[in-house]
Amino acid sequence: MVMIGTCMVIGDGVLTPAISVFSAVSGLELSLSKDQHEYAVIPITCAILVFLFALQHYGTHRVGFLFAPIILAWLLCMSAIGLYNIVRWNPQIYQALNPVYMIRFLRKTKKSGWMSLGGILLCMTEAMFADLGHFSYSAIQLAFTSLVYPSLILGYMGQAAYLSQHHNLDASYQIGFYIAVPECVRWPVLVLAILASVVGSQAIISGTFSIINQSQSLSCFPRVKVVHTSDKVHGQIYIPEVNWILMILCVAVTVGFRNTKHMGNASGLAVITVMLVTTCLMPLVIMLCWDRSPWLALAFFLFFGSIEALYFSASLIKFLDGAWVPILLALILLAVMFVWHHTTIRKYEYDMHNKVTLEWLLALGDKLGMVRVPGIGLVYTDLTSGVPANFSRFVTNLPAFHRVLVFVCVKSVPVPHVLPAERYLVGRVGPPGHRSYRCIVRYGYRDVHQDVDSFETELVESLATFIKLDALFRCSDAAGDQQRDSSYYERENALTVIGSNPLRRHLALGYDDSHSHDDGASSAGSDRVDGIELAAAAPAPAVVKKQVRFAVAPPRSPGVDETVLEELHELCEAREAGTAFILGHSHVKTKPGSSILKRLAVGVGYNFLRRNCRGPDVVLRVPPASLLEVGMVYVL
Repeated sequence: MVMIGTCMVIGDGVLTPAISVFSAVSGLELSLSKDQHEYAVIPITCAILVFLFALQHYGTHRVGFLFAPIILAWLLCMSAIGLYNIVRWNPQIYQALNPVYMIRFLRKTKKSGWMSLGGILLCMTEAMFADLGHFSYSAIQLAFTSLVYPSLILGYMGQAAYLSQHHNLDASYQIGFYIAVPECVRWPVLVLAILASVVGSQAIISGTFSIINQSQSLSCFPRVKVVHTSDKVHGQIYIPEVNWILMILCVAVTVGFRNTKHMGNASGLAVITVMLVTTCLMPLVIMLCWDRSPWLALAFFLFFGSIEALYFSASLIKFLDGAWVPILLALILLAVMFVWHHTTIRKYEYDMHNKVTLEWLLALGDKLGMVRVPGIGLVYTDLTSGVPANFSRFVTNLPAFHRVLVFVCVKSVPVPHVLPAERYLVGRVGPPGHRSYRCIVRYGYRDVHQDVDSFETELVESLATFIKLDALFRCSDAAGDQQRDSSYYERENALTVIGSNPLRRHLALGYDDSHSHDDGASSAGSDRVDGIELAAAAPAPAVVKKQVRFAVAPPRSPGVDETVLEELHELCEAREAGTAFILGHSHVKTKPGSSILKRLAVGVGYNFLRRNCRGPDVVLRVPPASLLEVGMVYVL
């Protein structure tokens, strides 16, 4: 049900810009001849829509300060025109606010009156696009009750007053907003209406980007590129692929329908479906989140659900008159989202069920002839505990991996920038003798990811710092007679934030990584701290080598263990031997005997989306010579 509501919101992102801009530009029909109007409105509407979508990658923070004045001017203009029409044409029109007239209308018109409800849904969606992420509840309530709602009421009452005195209108014109606008101000109102329609379209476009981004974070939408256009406001994002698809669909809807009636029916069904889904889910919020009585939840559902069901049923009658568009879009999006979500969750469950511990893997060493080769192996995984199934399957078939093993998990956090001192979260996988670590690397959405060399430099420095910190922790545990079993290192609280740890400033640890041409002589000018230098540059004439130096306290200094020095030596030697980046590459197949629907959804649909959408966000430009892709076949 949530996916249906989400798909309808995305569908509304196609329909609302089209109908908003088209209805604003359609005011030209009163100033142009029929032939001129037919060949002017559609091209102008399409040009405005293309211009609007083409500017999305710049973000709204540069022109956002204009949105509020434009909407304020539009609401005041609508109120003024409504008051003018009420005073001039029918001052008694205020009596129509009495709900009795609504009941009389439905009794008199019966089926035709019920069917007409599907065409007036846009009257209640003028100001639905309020972002709770940027505004408080009280701000939205105050703006709606004191400005938006009165302006809408005055505007529609003014139109009703005008129509009550003008029954015989020219049938060649559509009965719309501009028919009741005085001719002397029609052009300024037209310009203001177009600006207001652009602002309203921008609101639903931004909302579409936001809900797709949230769906992607919940593994309910294929991976797409998300560009954050503002350093200060998290909600201002831009999704290139979605933007251009929305633009093409908006132009297609505009050219295909060519009138506000069909567009209104389509947009109305999308809006009322979202409202009905929200009403159906609201009782869960009332009972589970607010901890209120189930009877209150039932009363809420029956009251609002009955009203919305009336509008929803009336909108479905308009299926052939345009309402089929949001249904078609929703079905396509629903299939894509469900297939992606279902398969992604099944893959994750498979990984969680088949993950192993490093101790189990190393215990097979004698049987498999497991060997540790020189170098550092960086294994990228989405898991924050255990050894991923693709790596365990790799080493059981090819029993060899690097002397220093690091399971790297790259995470994006909802802040603009992550301080370098808080970027790396490091812990052990297994006891210290295994030389295996886990590192969670955190990036903000506006961070510029490092190149491979700087990433290796920072990662190795963080590992060296962690080794020293862990030695201090183990010393303190030994002083307190606390024993660590092998499962300790798999717990999340064993991870340490490198850089912001208060103990780091007490460590006599330095690091330097540079590219230098070694001419065979020793680096006599290199820095030495506390008398010991670990250099990874072997003398080789005219060869560019990476120098990695850890300056630690002498072995006989108090508080420094021989094992710590040995571990740092091995880390230095592994860095000199080279680094390999190990990435998983998954393939999904269905079990033999699966139904045709499952084979189509998983074997064809999911694999098509995976091949044509963005790959896993590794955020590093890994050179091909250092890249090792490990294939993994998931049988679901």
